[in-house]
Amino acid sequence: MSLLTGPMRKHLDGHKELTSHTELVKVEAGSLVYIPLINGNSTAVEVLVKEGDRVKVGTMIAKRNDHFTVPYFSSVSGTVKGIQKMMHAGLRPVDHLVIENDGKNETEQPFGTLNYQTATQEELVSFMMNAGIVGCGGAGFPSYVKYRGCKGIDLLIINAVECEPYITADYKNTSLNMQDLVTGVAAMLKMSGAKEAAIAIKTTKKDFIPTVVEAFKDYSNINVKEVPDVYPMGWERTLVYEITKKRYEKLPGEVGVIVNNATTAIAFGQALSKGMPITHKYVTVSGDGINTPANVLVPVGVKAADVIAACGGYSGEDVLLIAGGPMMGKALVSAEVPVTKGSSGVLLLTKEESVRKPMQDCIRCAKCVNVCPMGLNPAFLMKFTVYKDWEKAEANYIQDCIECGSCSYTCPANRPLLAGQV
Repeated sequence: MSLLTGPMRKHLDGHKELTSHTELVKVEAGSLVYIPLINGNSTAVEVLVKEGDRVKVGTMIAKRNDHFTVPYFSSVSGTVKGIQKMMHAGLRPVDHLVIENDGKNETEQPFGTLNYQTATQEELVSFMMNAGIVGCGGAGFPSYVKYRGCKGIDLLIINAVECEPYITADYKNTSLNMQDLVTGVAAMLKMSGAKEAAIAIKTTKKDFIPTVVEAFKDYSNINVKEVPDVYPMGWERTLVYEITKKRYEKLPGEVGVIVNNATTAIAFGQALSKGMPITHKYVTVSGDGINTPANVLVPVGVKAADVIAACGGYSGEDVLLIAGGPMMGKALVSAEVPVTKGSSGVLLLTKEESVRKPMQDCIRCAKCVNVCPMGLNPAFLMKFTVYKDWEKAEANYIQDCIECGSCSYTCPANRPLLAGQV
């Protein structure tokens, strides 16, 4: 990272008013759901059911079986139809377990509840592992790994920033499940061994902050921390530095911090109190390309096409479809992609919203350097990659790029700086 860094962040037009205060839409699964058999980049998954087996909502159907343990659970009741390879939201073909939905929503509790107040740290970590709690902010990293054997943790940060434009799913989930957030955060704080927890919320959420403060009024060591409304404030390194003024090399634990997403804390709270895993996901469906922007609650494995239909369908014919938000999301060629545990949004942009202006020559303004949260020089990195000078690209830390898109967004010459690097 360069010592000559600028503010390394930027305020963006969030367009969050499209869905912040709309009614939640509950999407029912269609005749088939497709459970992706992947966690992060790992496809080392042991399938525990076979074609013809009957399952219920909550039935354990598979388990990641390499150096991490992550169980998978059915989101509907019905009959296993087999395994089908299809496109995943991460833009790669992946095996999906196909379940024929019987529409009965019969449920089974795959594990018992647990009182976090009386449980030991080891019991909580084991419970989190067996409940299949993963990071719900996008990466899907097994959450228990952060707490397993952790030492020297001073602060737990709960990331409720949601800095990506358009996306308000965490906000809606937190608003509707505040008690589960309280339970999950309190349990995570005990697991971490930290003295205090900070719930990071953008300072512009004036109607939301008092509600969270009131919910945690009985916890003197859990406080709301207001952070600036800038991008990428929700990125782990930016958030840790904003709150602690400390930087680290690889993991936040190096500076005594653990970070978890607010939706992950809610999922953990629900598992502890209800004995149920993550079977449904809050997802934002937004943009001028959808007739009725809304936040939806949808079973994992339902296709984006069904979610779009539940929100009134496309507003026109020429629409760009993105899995996630406009900055870090992935453009999709088809809506036949299932919702995952890490899904945060389905964004539909019209041609007017998505078409870039013509690219011009670099004017050496250094705005891309000023906004890069990693202190890189995106203009140089684009040049190195265009000319396939991989040695110079690596020497200039291209591997540290987090693909946040701030450089391309800021460039007055409309240069596709991020696309030129990846």
